Amino acid sequence: MSDEIWVVADLTIDGNVRKVTLEALSEARRKLAGKLGGQLCGVLLGSGVSGLAPELGKYGAEKVYVINNKLLKDYTPEGYAIALSDLIKRHNPAIVITGNTSVGQDFFPRTAARVGAGLTLDAVDLDLTDDKRLKVQRYKYSAKSITTVEFLDNRPMMTTIRPNVFKPEEGSKAGEVVNESVDLKPEHIVTKIVEVKRKQSERPELTEAERIVSGGRGLGSEENFKYIFELADAFGAAAGASRAAVDSGYAPFEMQVGQTGKVVSPVLYVAVAISGSIQHFAGMGSSKVIVAINKDPEAPIFQKCDYGICGDLFEVLPPLTEEVKKLLAQQ
Repeated sequence: MSDEIWVVADLTIDGNVRKVTLEALSEARRKLAGKLGGQLCGVLLGSGVSGLAPELGKYGAEKVYVINNKLLKDYTPEGYAIALSDLIKRHNPAIVITGNTSVGQDFFPRTAARVGAGLTLDAVDLDLTDDKRLKVQRYKYSAKSITTVEFLDNRPMMTTIRPNVFKPEEGSKAGEVVNESVDLKPEHIVTKIVEVKRKQSERPELTEAERIVSGGRGLGSEENFKYIFELADAFGAAAGASRAAVDSGYAPFEMQVGQTGKVVSPVLYVAVAISGSIQHFAGMGSSKVIVAINKDPEAPIFQKCDYGICGDLFEVLPPLTEEVKKLLAQQ
């Protein structure tokens, strides 16, 4: 059994490494590798992914395991779980980490079940106990409290991490590439990918954005969401929405932030016409700076924000957007 720490790369649809992978490598290098004494390794699953190995090495991976298989070209939970679990059984790492994205949430529990591993999801802090067991912190009760989870002594210890919580920092390792194979057959893949469609947008992806502007039901209509998009574009931000706005038909589900939507951790979160329910706060409560704009002075969001503007959004947003444009243009 080795003391290796693995970070499984999370890739976008077009085959790029997501930032959360680099964050995981950086934090594992800072907090875990020195204490555990093992190598920090990256893992690449897919088809034609060998060229991504240097990027993982740049952020601290001393070794990069690569599984190139045409059956892994498109993501399927069965394919990824089989490939990763076989690799784990072959090398017996101590810790395995990936991003808490839709993909990570999907195949990591399947992998953990196949190898008999302990698993936590959505960690916001990583550390080791004195006897070298993984210790993580994660939110619970809709982000009203933080719990510390310590693993037992069985290995591997697996966790996903929340995007945008840790800072990516380049390391100095070259990253030795180790090509691996897996006994994966077409009949193992129950899920059949018929077509992959991607909605084109010039705005950042919601879960990885450093700035987010979100709108709530108080905007009153789908047409009025133009004010959200204009401010988001001025900031170079992603655009989000509350569940109430989505349920009202003002925004598509892929924009929903909250307990039943996407969990985000941007540097700046601007909540416009959002009351600030517990369910919404569960999805954005770890934001570094929260700005609230609401005409109701009793709105719960004002108890949770860093800066608040009590006023009519239709009077506040247009001049605010213009000022943001001016300030950023000067920079």
